[in-house]
Formats: sequence, C-alpha cells, structure tokens
Amino acid sequence: MIGGILAATLLALLGTGAVLGAGLGLGGFALLHFAAGGASQLAVMKVWNVFTDFTLSAVPIFIFLGDILLASGISTRVYNGLTPLFHRIPGKLLHTNIVVCTVFGAVSGSSTSTAAAVGSVGYPELSRRGYHGPTVVGSLAAGGTLGLLIPPSLALLIYGATQNVSIGALFLAGILPGLMIALFFMIFIALLCLARPGLTPTDEERPTARAMLAGLAEVWPLPILIFFVLGTIYLGLATATEAAALGVAAAVVLGFVWGDLTLAKLWRSFLGASMVFGTIAMVMLGTLVLAQAISLLGIPQAMVSWAAHLELSRYAVLALIVLLYLVLGCFFDGISLLLMTLPVVFPVVTAVGFDPVWFGVVVTLLMEIGMITPPVGLNLFVLVGISGQKVRLPEAAWATMPYWVIMLATVVLLTAVPEIVLFLPSL
Repeated sequence: MIGGILAATLLALLGTGAVLGAGLGLGGFALLHFAAGGASQLAVMKVWNVFTDFTLSAVPIFIFLGDILLASGISTRVYNGLTPLFHRIPGKLLHTNIVVCTVFGAVSGSSTSTAAAVGSVGYPELSRRGYHGPTVVGSLAAGGTLGLLIPPSLALLIYGATQNVSIGALFLAGILPGLMIALFFMIFIALLCLARPGLTPTDEERPTARAMLAGLAEVWPLPILIFFVLGTIYLGLATATEAAALGVAAAVVLGFVWGDLTLAKLWRSFLGASMVFGTIAMVMLGTLVLAQAISLLGIPQAMVSWAAHLELSRYAVLALIVLLYLVLGCFFDGISLLLMTLPVVFPVVTAVGFDPVWFGVVVTLLMEIGMITPPVGLNLFVLVGISGQKVRLPEAAWATMPYWVIMLATVVLLTAVPEIVLFLPSL
C-alpha cells in the first residue's frame, strides 16, 4: 500500500512536469494523510525546524562565495599562476587542471562551479597550445568533482545539517580522501601521457625557475581566503555559517583589489546564488516531508529487518547502496540525489554499524561519480558547452571513464581502510 501510494503520486506529479521537490513533498503528504492517519502537521514542523536552523544558512553563503570567485576572475589568476610548475612532468598542464580544481574546491564547495571556473580558463588555454581536446575535458570534468569533496563542501554541509552530523568533523574527514583522489588523478594523467605522448604538445617552452616563483607569487592571496573559510572553523574561531560569511567578505575584497570584480558582477553573483539555493531548497523541502513520512511509517527499520532476515552482512548492504547510487547518478544531479535518498539510506547505514562521518564522505564520493556519468553528468555538459561543442559528449564521457573507475576504486579503499576518513576527525 505504501509503495503504491508513493509511486502513484510521484508518477502523476512528475509526469505533469512538476519539479522534483514538489513531487517528493506532495508524495510525502499523501503518505502521511492516507497511510499515517493524517499526521501532516509533523512534516510541517520538521520543515520549519530544519529551515530555521542556523547551520543551514551556510549553504546559500557558500554558493554566493563560489559565484564571486568565478565572476571576479580570481580563478584565471590562480590558473595562470600555477601553470609554470608542471611543464616538466609527463602530462604537463593537464596536472594544472587537477591542482587548480583542488585549490579552487577549497573555497568553492560546488562541483559544477569548480568545473566551470577552471574549465573556462583551462580549456581555451590548453586547446590553443595543442593539447588533445577530450583528454583536457576529461581532466577538467574529473577535477571539478573535487569541489564536492574538498571542504568546504555543499554536499557535506547539507548532509550534516539534515542528518545532525558534525559539520566540522565532516569537513576534516573530507581533506585526506580529497587530496588522495587528486593524487590518483595526477598519477593516471602521467601514466596516460607516457603511454600516449601525442596527447600533449612536444614543443612547449619550458619556464625558468624565476617564472615558477613569479607564478607562485601570483596566488599569494588565495591562502588568506582559504584560512578565512576553513582555518577559522578548524581553530574553533567560527561556525560553518560564520566562516562562510567571512569567506564572502574576503572574496569581495580580493575580487575588487586583486581581481576584476565590479558592483554589477557582484549583484549578478548574488542573484545567481539565490536562484541556485532556491532550487536546492525546493528539493530539500520535498525530501524533508517525504523523510518524515518514511520515518513515521518505519520503512528504514523494515529494511534493516529485511537485511537481517536475509542474513546480509553490512558490506553486502553497503554494496547494494553503492549500486543504487551508481544507477540513480545516471539520472539525477548530486544534491538532488543526496536529499532524495538520505531519508531511507542514512538510518539503514548507521543501523548496520557504519560511522555517519565516514558515510558522509563515501556518499559524497558516490555523488561525484554521478557528476561525470551520462546522461545527466552535469560536469560533462558544462565542459562540452565550454568547448563550444568541439568535444562531443560521447568523447568527453569516454575520456572521463578512467577517473570514474578511480573514484569507485577509492570507495572500495575507504571501505577497507576507514581510518583514512576518520583519522583527522579523531584528532
């Protein structure tokens, strides 16, 4: 009965073109009304409590921060400053894409924003120098996913706010896996370019040591911004929301002084961030209603009992959840997928004994995989658009496949060695 009510409601609403959040929310209200004795008021209280939580206000501020960095041209300065460091390594400037995405992710928090910011600079520059187009797009699409894991991460922030998990612990937990994946990407690029030298130009001028030092001097303000965003949290000087506000203030100052930010660009960034958060908030509202209905009806507990009845190990349960995210990642963007699945998945995962901080990093990594999985891999679409369709979507997807495998292998590694995730939070 429960499944029939939910399926019928979602099909009817989404079939009429209703937005995902509305479909999920009205489906939740239908369950509460018909299957839970009209307990709709509980869902209203749940939505009110989450949306008035101080922690959640960090989400739109971090989105605003990423838009300011993109509009001010700071990403261009960072890319150009780090470019001279990698000419002597196999893969050359392809490594710049990964490193700049990692650095930009440390202040952005969004996968698509990171891919767009770095890709808008990196693709034209590398294309002009003669690098293989699909390989460039693949490195940028994969590097962009690091914006979703390297703190401050919107995914980890929303996960912590909705599931009552420490955001500071989640941010600390994301550091080592994020840096490790960036290293794996760079190792793959080096091996790929050693095996196929034609992917990179052979006649590039090698910069001098002076040029390298001058490039590093170009990015001196960025550590200051990273300190305002992350250092204040880790030192206990600010909450996530306060750190986000400090980051915005620092980004505005740097944008006017160091970048090319104007009042018009700042206003457009504010409007863009507001629209993005409005979309996320609508999905969040719907999932909170649905989560209340699912919790009240005891669906997660029934799933745990079902797993126990089948005598499934906790790793078998995790494997089924990973498979679920891989399939759904083909059709939903990362944040929508996270919000839509957590009401059922989170209670099951914690009930079988997995650490909630550890699972926050793993589920974020699974969302990253979805960002480069066709047909709805947003990073692929963004970068194919930046290339002016010179790199077609199938080419981009094929070039990104090795990074997909690397991230999935990292999920296995983090499952086998959870201390990689939990080491820093345990300190």
